[in-house]
Amino acid sequence: MSYRVCAFYRFMRLEDLALLQGLIKSRLIGAEMCGTVLLAPEGINGTVAGPENRTLQFFGWLQSRLGLSSLQVRESWCENPPFKRTKVKIKREIVTLGVEGVNPVEQAGTYVNPNEWDALIEDPEVLLIDTRNDYEVEVGCFKGAVSPGTATFRDFPDYVKQHLDPEQSPKIAMYCTGGIRCEKASAYLKQNGFREVFQLQGGILNYLAAFPGDQSSWEGECFVFDDRMTLDENLTSGEYDQCHACRRPISESDKQSDKYVKGVSCPKCHDHKSDQDRLRYAERERQVHLADLRGEVHIGPGSRANPVNRKSGECDITKEVISE
Repeated sequence: MSYRVCAFYRFMRLEDLALLQGLIKSRLIGAEMCGTVLLAPEGINGTVAGPENRTLQFFGWLQSRLGLSSLQVRESWCENPPFKRTKVKIKREIVTLGVEGVNPVEQAGTYVNPNEWDALIEDPEVLLIDTRNDYEVEVGCFKGAVSPGTATFRDFPDYVKQHLDPEQSPKIAMYCTGGIRCEKASAYLKQNGFREVFQLQGGILNYLAAFPGDQSSWEGECFVFDDRMTLDENLTSGEYDQCHACRRPISESDKQSDKYVKGVSCPKCHDHKSDQDRLRYAERERQVHLADLRGEVHIGPGSRANPVNRKSGECDITKEVISE
């Protein structure tokens, strides 16, 4: 069975979140779809997967339920379920910037479609910023892009305050995985005096759908927040794996390091973890292995089905659902 993986978001005013939460979860479970949906007063954000006919039915219902004439969905495909569970969560923000009053509905940057994107970023007067986190940027980016070096999207406002000036950076172009972080980042910049702010419409996923393979100016792979870990230029599963200790993407060369122990450590986290941490990870890996032998899914704090963010303790998927 092929799974259609659907990333979507919409900034809009939502009320009765608890009711909507129950309705969406019931629909997803009834359709045997997996994934995560986030709801907040500012809108909806999610990535879900299932057979094509069921996803089409779900989004037809969701669009009607939200009273929308259209809802953009960025799709990719995989052979195995990319999520272990179905979750619908109520949050303060659908993508966490941590700054009050940022409203993309009222003020955001100028959308640039994939056909016009390359010409924009080749302009020497344009500062190209990748709004994703450091571990995402390291596996792929657009040539010439500046990485803010953020561990979470919450760090982006500090980067702006320390490195950007409305008078010194007259033109800024930004991109992210599915568009949602740029939507909020551009609104934040506009509200802080930046006049010419552009964003890649639909993000990297939309760009790669329009320009697959060697037609693309994208370099490397694209990190995604599901079991596939990365996608290549054709939006198929990439070559990276995941360190289940720190959740970062790891390459085959990383696995050759003496600091790599499956499920326990990798070159990127080995020196930042204690012996106690590694003992805990080793026990988790043992439990995962035993569950695999029984044909079960191991679900618990920090399990592969419930990845814990290395800083906040929250599931990584709640940071940015692909969309994003």
